[in-house]
Amino acid sequence: MDIIKAIVMGIIEGITEWLPISSTGHLILADEFIKMKQSQAFMNMFDVVIQLGAILAVVWLYFHKLNPFSNTKSLEEKQDTWQLWFKVVIACLPAMVIGLPLNDFLDKHLHNFITVSLMLIIYGVAFILIEKWQKDKRPRLSDLRGMTYRAAIVIGFFQVLALIPGTSRSGATILGAIIIGCSRFVATEFSFFLSIPVMFGASGVKILKFLANGNMFTGMQFLVLLVGCLTAFIVSIFAIKFLMNYLKRNDFQLFGWYRIVLGVILIVYAVMH
Repeated sequence: MDIIKAIVMGIIEGITEWLPISSTGHLILADEFIKMKQSQAFMNMFDVVIQLGAILAVVWLYFHKLNPFSNTKSLEEKQDTWQLWFKVVIACLPAMVIGLPLNDFLDKHLHNFITVSLMLIIYGVAFILIEKWQKDKRPRLSDLRGMTYRAAIVIGFFQVLALIPGTSRSGATILGAIIIGCSRFVATEFSFFLSIPVMFGASGVKILKFLANGNMFTGMQFLVLLVGCLTAFIVSIFAIKFLMNYLKRNDFQLFGWYRIVLGVILIVYAVMH
């Protein structure tokens, strides 16, 4: 049964990691209804490391664009790729500096049902308001090559907001990028690329913490984690393609309304239980 549940969790992760509706939030909510027969320490680690499978989908889909060593790229294109990676690294610094010291505190106090519900609603409203505010404005930045280091670090600070479960890492960074003048397409792609070092780092920290606290992987736990990651990888490929096609003709307001409705339903559920 835990293998089946891991597949379900992988599907949830693969969809929600890329849509701005909070993958961590949805996984916490799923934990409420899909109870695995595993320790709480394992589940805390699983909810983060399963995102690694989703991140590998970005590496797979954008490998050429992200590869500065490609033989098919000109010297200028290789330099542009290195510049993109430097901007990604710069944008990751705020989450590293602020997030790592707060990791244990956030897990203990904010990794819960009510926090997720409130953040779903708050950022749902934010998406709707910002999309309405930007409706008649033309983006100042419609190409990733034009992104400055200053813009990258500002987006990085928005990413820090996603340390609160239910916020959505992609949601926070996309909102931040749109606010400073990026097109939806640029904001979303940069958010994808920003996820690579962040989630590799977060997964590494969670695994090391799990092992440092005296835990060991059982054969079943390793299989559950592997199945969850593989499922998230496969589903993410389709979710990423869907989102990028969706944004060619639509904005993010639909996701804002989804967040609000889900958040309200969950608050009602929490009150009744």
